[in-house]
Amino acid sequence: MPKLKTKSGAKKRFKVTATGKVMAAHAGKRHGMMKRTKKQIRQLRGTRVLFKTDGDNIKRYFLPNV
Repeated sequence: MPKLKTKSGAKKRFKVTATGKVMAAHAGKRHGMMKRTKKQIRQLRGTRVLFKTDGDNIKRYFLPNV
């Protein structure tokens, strides 16, 4: 059976913590900042922990070797 490769796009977008949780950047901060409130922009800073089921899917299909 062939080896599973890690998706190179997922390597750049997600990080797995030591406890197995998956971290990702917030969505909605690429463009259109004029229409968002200052509070929204502030709260979209940094990274967040994905929900458990979403994180499990990321690890299973996109980051099999992590």
